Amino acid sequence: MDNIAGSKSSLGWAVNISVAFLVLLWLFPTVGLFVSSFRTADQISGSGWWSALSTQERQNPAIRLSGEEQEVDGAYVIEGDLFPETDAIVSKWGTSSRAPDAYAPGDVAELSDGWTLTMTEEGEFTLTSPTSLAEVKRLPRVFTTAKSPPEFTFDNYDKMLFSPANSENMAKAFFNTLTVVIPSTIIPILIAAFAAYALAWMDFPGRALLVAFVVALLVVPLQLALIPLLRLHLAAGIGKGYLGVWMAHTGFGMPLAIYLLRNYMVGLPKDIIENARVDGATEFQIFLKIILPLSFPALASFAIFQFLWTWNDLLVALVFLIDSTGETTVMTRQIVELLGTRGGNWEILATAAFVSIAVPLMVFFAMQKYLVRGLLAGSVK
Repeated sequence: MDNIAGSKSSLGWAVNISVAFLVLLWLFPTVGLFVSSFRTADQISGSGWWSALSTQERQNPAIRLSGEEQEVDGAYVIEGDLFPETDAIVSKWGTSSRAPDAYAPGDVAELSDGWTLTMTEEGEFTLTSPTSLAEVKRLPRVFTTAKSPPEFTFDNYDKMLFSPANSENMAKAFFNTLTVVIPSTIIPILIAAFAAYALAWMDFPGRALLVAFVVALLVVPLQLALIPLLRLHLAAGIGKGYLGVWMAHTGFGMPLAIYLLRNYMVGLPKDIIENARVDGATEFQIFLKIILPLSFPALASFAIFQFLWTWNDLLVALVFLIDSTGETTVMTRQIVELLGTRGGNWEILATAAFVSIAVPLMVFFAMQKYLVRGLLAGSVK
C-alpha cells in the first residue's frame, strides 16, 4: 500500500524522528549556553544549566567569621550574616572540614576556650566567649551546606560588553573576525563556481580525473596540511597576516565548494544550456546569466557552511595570524583569553561564547531555506 499514489511512505516517521533529533541536538547546547550566560560563577560550577530554575543545595567554601564584638550580660558576643547578599537557606553546618555537616540550624556548637557558636537557617551566626575576642587574630571557620533559590544576573553581560578593557578587546576581535570571515567566504565561492561549471558542462580531457581528485581532497585532514602550508606562506611572505589566513580558508574550503556546486549544476536542465549555445551565447555568458542565477541555492548553502566554519575557527587563526600585539586577534581566541591563565571566569566564557554566535545564528536563520535546497542538489535524478 506504500506505493499507492497519495499514501505516506513508511519511512516518514523515521525521517521526522531523525530531523527532530538533529534539531534537539543542535538546540540543547545553544539553550544551555544562553542560560549559563545569566548565571553566577558559583551556580555554573555547582550545577548544570538544566537545573537553573530549581533550588540548589551545595556545600560552600569555608567562611571565616568576622564582626564587631559586643558585651552582653558579662559575655562577649560577635554577630553577623554569612550570606548578606543572597537568600540562601542553611541546611547543615560545621566548624571542621572533617565534619562540615555536624550541626543543624539552631544547634549550639561547643568550641575551645569556652566559645559557643550557633547559626540560623538564614546564615545569621552568634559567637559567644567568656573573654574578650578583641585580641584574637583568627576567628573560627564555618562550613555550610545551603539551599539557594534560582538566581539570574546581567552582571556577566555588563562586565563583558561595558567593562572598558573587555568591551574594547571584544569589539576589536569582532571586526577582526569579520575581516577574516567575509573574504574567506567570498573568494572560494567565486573560484569554485567557475571550476564547478567547467567540470559540469565543459568537455575536456581529464575531467573525470579532476572530479575524482576533488572528491579525494574532501577526506584530507586539515591538520595534515597546516605545517606545509604555513611554510609555503612564510616563504611567499604572506604567513603573518590576513592574506595568509584568507588563502588558507580558501584552500580548505574549495573541495567542498566545487563538489557541492558541481553536483547542483549537473542537475540543471540541459536544454536551457544547449539553446543558449545555439543562440550564440558564449560559455561565460551562459555561466553568468543562466548558471549563476539558477545555482543560487547551492551558492547560499556553501556560503552558510563556509561562514560558520571560518567564524568559529580557532586553529587556522592561531597558525596563520601570528601576532603578539593582539591587533589581529579573532573572537575565538579572545574568548579563550577571557578565561585567564588559571581557567576561571566560566560565567564570562559562557556570555562571550553566546555573544559570538549571535551573527552565525542570524546568518543561518536568514538563509536556512537555501541550505536545505542546496544539500539536496544532485541527490535525485
